[in-house]
Amino acid sequence: MIKENQSTSLTPTRAHVLISGKVQGVGYRFSTLEMAVNINVSGWVKNLPDGKVEAVFEGSNQAVEKIINWCYRGPKSAIVNDVTIKYEQPEGLQSFEIHH
Repeated sequence: MIKENQSTSLTPTRAHVLISGKVQGVGYRFSTLEMAVNINVSGWVKNLPDGKVEAVFEGSNQAVEKIINWCYRGPKSAIVNDVTIKYEQPEGLQSFEIHH
């Protein structure tokens, strides 16, 4: 029998995230890709012209929350000022990519 909290943690989730601060030119996208692959999250990440990083994460609720928590820190040389999260309907993404 699966406990309710375990069931919820495995529910497919999609989060659209904007990260602001010193997040470009510090390896943020590549580090996000590594983290996503390590915890089985699909989606994409890209730099925006305004200096922010935009990302979409899909996976289990538990994995998506883990990578969102990581976004608040980012790689060592990043300085994250804000993370904005919008939850959306999952689209069934199967890989994680860096968009240019």
